Amino acid sequence: MSTPTPAGSDEGADIEGGFSRKKKDPWKRNAIEWIVVIAGAVAVALIIQATSFQAFFIPSSSMESTLHVGDRVLVNKWSYRLHPIHRGDIVVFSKPKGELASNINDLIKRVIALPGETVTIANNHVYINNHQLTEPYLRPQDVTTVHPGPYACTPQAPCHIPKGQIWVMGDNRVFSEDSRYFGPIPESSVVGRAFYRIWPLTRLGSL
Repeated sequence: MSTPTPAGSDEGADIEGGFSRKKKDPWKRNAIEWIVVIAGAVAVALIIQATSFQAFFIPSSSMESTLHVGDRVLVNKWSYRLHPIHRGDIVVFSKPKGELASNINDLIKRVIALPGETVTIANNHVYINNHQLTEPYLRPQDVTTVHPGPYACTPQAPCHIPKGQIWVMGDNRVFSEDSRYFGPIPESSVVGRAFYRIWPLTRLGSL
Protein backbone atom coordinates (compact mmCIF):
# COMPACT_ATOMS: atom_id res chain seq x y z
CA MET A 1 0.00 0.00 0.00
CA SER A 2 1.49 3.29 -1.08
CA THR A 3 2.24 5.92 1.46
CA PRO A 4 0.75 9.36 0.70
CA THR A 5 3.25 12.07 0.13
CA PRO A 6 3.25 14.43 3.04
CA ALA A 7 2.20 17.98 2.38
CA GLY A 8 5.15 20.22 1.76
CA SER A 9 7.36 17.29 0.81
CA ASP A 10 9.97 17.92 -1.96
CA GLU A 11 9.58 14.42 -3.47
CA GLY A 12 7.15 15.55 -6.14
CA ALA A 13 9.47 18.37 -7.07
CA ASP A 14 12.38 15.92 -7.27
CA ILE A 15 10.44 13.61 -9.55
CA GLU A 16 9.30 16.45 -11.76
CA GLY A 17 12.82 17.81 -11.85
CA GLY A 18 14.06 14.35 -12.81
CA PHE A 19 11.62 14.22 -15.73
CA SER A 20 12.75 17.67 -16.78
CA ARG A 21 16.40 16.64 -16.79
CA LYS A 22 15.62 13.45 -18.72
CA LYS A 23 13.81 15.52 -21.33
CA LYS A 24 16.78 17.83 -21.88
CA ASP A 25 19.71 15.42 -21.50
CA PRO A 26 19.06 13.34 -24.65
CA TRP A 27 19.49 16.44 -26.81
CA LYS A 28 22.84 17.15 -25.26
CA ARG A 29 23.91 13.53 -25.47
CA ASN A 30 22.82 13.26 -29.12
CA ALA A 31 24.72 16.42 -30.03
CA ILE A 32 27.88 15.13 -28.36
CA GLU A 33 27.48 11.72 -30.01
CA TRP A 34 27.08 13.28 -33.45
CA ILE A 35 30.14 15.44 -32.93
CA VAL A 36 32.14 12.37 -31.93
CA VAL A 37 30.83 10.36 -34.91
CA ILE A 38 31.60 13.13 -37.41
CA ALA A 39 35.05 13.73 -35.95
CA GLY A 40 35.74 9.99 -36.04
CA ALA A 41 34.59 9.73 -39.67
CA VAL A 42 36.83 12.63 -40.69
CA ALA A 43 39.78 11.08 -38.85
CA VAL A 44 39.20 7.70 -40.53
CA ALA A 45 38.93 9.38 -43.95
CA LEU A 46 42.19 11.24 -43.38
CA ILE A 47 43.95 8.07 -42.24
CA ILE A 48 42.68 6.15 -45.28
CA GLN A 49 43.80 8.95 -47.62
CA ALA A 50 47.22 9.10 -46.00
CA THR A 51 47.85 5.36 -45.90
CA SER A 52 45.60 3.45 -48.28
CA PHE A 53 43.56 5.13 -51.02
CA GLN A 54 43.49 8.59 -52.55
CA ALA A 55 41.73 10.21 -55.49
CA PHE A 56 43.83 12.07 -58.05
CA PHE A 57 42.79 14.57 -60.72
CA ILE A 58 44.20 14.24 -64.27
CA PRO A 59 45.49 17.70 -65.28
CA SER A 60 46.91 17.01 -68.75
CA SER A 61 46.42 14.98 -71.92
CA SER A 62 49.64 12.97 -71.52
CA MET A 63 47.75 9.72 -70.76
CA GLU A 64 45.08 9.93 -73.48
CA SER A 65 43.24 7.99 -74.60
CA THR A 66 43.40 5.94 -71.40
CA LEU A 67 42.82 8.97 -69.19
CA HIS A 68 41.37 12.32 -70.21
CA VAL A 69 41.83 15.79 -68.76
CA GLY A 70 39.47 16.11 -65.80
CA ASP A 71 39.25 12.40 -65.05
CA ARG A 72 39.64 11.33 -61.45
CA VAL A 73 41.31 8.08 -60.52
CA LEU A 74 41.57 6.13 -57.31
CA VAL A 75 45.12 5.25 -56.28
CA ASN A 76 46.00 2.29 -54.06
CA LYS A 77 48.93 3.25 -51.84
CA TRP A 78 49.24 -0.29 -50.49
CA SER A 79 49.85 -2.02 -53.83
CA TYR A 80 53.63 -1.90 -53.78
CA ARG A 81 53.87 -2.82 -50.14
CA LEU A 82 52.34 -6.14 -51.13
CA HIS A 83 54.04 -6.82 -54.47
CA PRO A 84 56.67 -5.33 -56.81
CA ILE A 85 55.87 -2.74 -59.47
CA HIS A 86 54.73 -4.40 -62.70
CA ARG A 87 55.25 -3.31 -66.28
CA GLY A 88 52.08 -1.73 -67.63
CA ASP A 89 50.94 -0.38 -64.26
CA ILE A 90 49.68 3.20 -64.23
CA VAL A 91 51.41 4.90 -61.33
CA VAL A 92 51.28 8.22 -59.55
CA PHE A 93 54.69 9.51 -58.46
CA SER A 94 56.28 12.62 -57.01
CA LYS A 95 57.38 15.14 -59.60
CA PRO A 96 61.06 14.58 -60.45
CA LYS A 97 63.56 17.30 -59.68
CA GLY A 98 63.93 19.64 -62.61
CA GLU A 99 60.50 18.82 -64.04
CA LEU A 100 58.95 22.12 -65.10
CA ALA A 101 55.27 21.23 -64.64
CA SER A 102 54.00 24.12 -62.53
CA ASN A 103 51.59 23.76 -59.61
CA ILE A 104 51.67 19.96 -59.94
CA ASN A 105 53.31 17.90 -57.22
CA ASP A 106 52.46 14.45 -58.58
CA LEU A 107 52.54 13.01 -62.10
CA ILE A 108 50.81 9.96 -63.57
CA LYS A 109 52.39 7.70 -66.22
CA ARG A 110 52.62 4.07 -67.28
CA VAL A 111 55.48 1.80 -66.21
CA ILE A 112 57.42 0.73 -69.29
CA ALA A 113 60.70 -0.72 -68.02
CA LEU A 114 61.83 -2.23 -64.73
CA PRO A 115 65.13 -2.21 -62.81
CA GLY A 116 67.98 -3.86 -64.68
CA GLU A 117 66.32 -3.61 -68.10
CA THR A 118 67.44 -1.71 -71.20
CA VAL A 119 65.23 0.70 -73.12
CA THR A 120 65.72 1.47 -76.80
CA ILE A 121 63.55 3.74 -78.93
CA ALA A 122 63.64 3.07 -82.67
CA ASN A 123 61.23 2.94 -85.62
CA ASN A 124 58.57 4.71 -83.50
CA HIS A 125 58.50 1.83 -81.01
CA VAL A 126 59.91 0.93 -77.60
CA TYR A 127 62.26 -2.02 -77.26
CA ILE A 128 62.98 -3.68 -73.93
CA ASN A 129 66.20 -5.70 -73.91
CA ASN A 130 66.14 -5.53 -77.74
CA HIS A 131 62.60 -6.94 -77.98
CA GLN A 132 59.80 -4.73 -79.26
CA LEU A 133 57.29 -3.99 -76.51
CA THR A 134 53.66 -4.82 -77.30
CA GLU A 135 51.51 -1.87 -76.22
CA PRO A 136 47.80 -2.51 -76.88
CA TYR A 137 46.82 0.60 -74.90
CA LEU A 138 48.30 2.93 -77.56
CA ARG A 139 46.31 4.42 -80.43
CA PRO A 140 47.72 4.11 -83.97
CA GLN A 141 48.84 7.75 -83.86
CA ASP A 142 50.67 7.31 -80.53
CA VAL A 143 54.09 6.69 -82.02
CA THR A 144 57.08 6.82 -79.71
CA THR A 145 59.50 9.48 -80.83
CA VAL A 146 63.06 10.05 -79.67
CA HIS A 147 63.67 13.04 -77.42
CA PRO A 148 67.01 14.69 -78.18
CA GLY A 149 68.98 14.76 -74.98
CA PRO A 150 70.59 12.48 -72.39
CA TYR A 151 67.66 10.02 -72.55
CA ALA A 152 67.31 9.53 -76.29
CA CYS A 153 67.75 5.75 -75.83
CA THR A 154 68.95 5.15 -79.38
CA PRO A 155 70.12 1.71 -80.55
CA GLN A 156 73.65 3.09 -80.38
CA ALA A 157 73.18 4.34 -76.80
CA PRO A 158 70.34 2.47 -75.05
CA CYS A 159 69.13 3.57 -71.62
CA HIS A 160 69.94 1.20 -68.76
CA ILE A 161 67.52 1.26 -65.82
CA PRO A 162 69.45 1.23 -62.52
CA LYS A 163 68.47 -0.88 -59.54
CA GLY A 164 65.62 0.67 -57.58
CA GLN A 165 64.38 2.75 -60.54
CA ILE A 166 61.75 2.43 -63.27
CA TRP A 167 61.11 3.97 -66.69
CA VAL A 168 57.71 5.63 -67.17
CA MET A 169 55.95 7.06 -70.22
CA GLY A 170 52.61 8.61 -71.06
CA ASP A 171 50.25 6.84 -73.46
CA ASN A 172 49.90 10.01 -75.53
CA ARG A 173 53.52 9.72 -76.62
CA VAL A 174 53.71 12.86 -78.76
CA PHE A 175 52.42 15.08 -75.94
CA SER A 176 53.95 13.44 -72.87
CA GLU A 177 56.95 14.66 -70.92
CA ASP A 178 58.16 11.47 -69.28
CA SER A 179 61.32 9.46 -68.73
CA ARG A 180 62.47 10.50 -72.21
CA TYR A 181 62.82 13.98 -70.66
CA PHE A 182 63.72 13.39 -67.01
CA GLY A 183 65.07 9.84 -67.05
CA PRO A 184 64.23 6.87 -64.81
CA ILE A 185 62.49 7.62 -61.52
CA PRO A 186 63.14 6.06 -58.08
CA GLU A 187 60.68 3.38 -57.07
CA SER A 188 60.55 5.17 -53.71
CA SER A 189 58.93 8.19 -55.41
CA VAL A 190 55.88 6.15 -56.45
CA VAL A 191 52.81 7.13 -54.44
CA GLY A 192 50.71 4.19 -55.59
CA ARG A 193 48.96 2.42 -58.45
CA ALA A 194 45.97 3.98 -60.21
CA PHE A 195 43.46 1.15 -60.46
CA TYR A 196 40.00 2.66 -60.94
CA ARG A 197 38.48 5.64 -62.73
CA ILE A 198 35.84 7.20 -60.47
CA TRP A 199 34.97 10.21 -62.64
CA PRO A 200 33.22 10.89 -64.94
CA LEU A 201 30.37 8.56 -64.08
CA THR A 202 29.91 7.65 -67.74
CA ARG A 203 33.45 6.20 -67.81
CA LEU A 204 33.63 4.40 -64.48
CA GLY A 205 35.89 1.38 -64.63
CA SER A 206 39.13 -0.33 -63.76
CA LEU A 207 42.43 0.66 -65.34
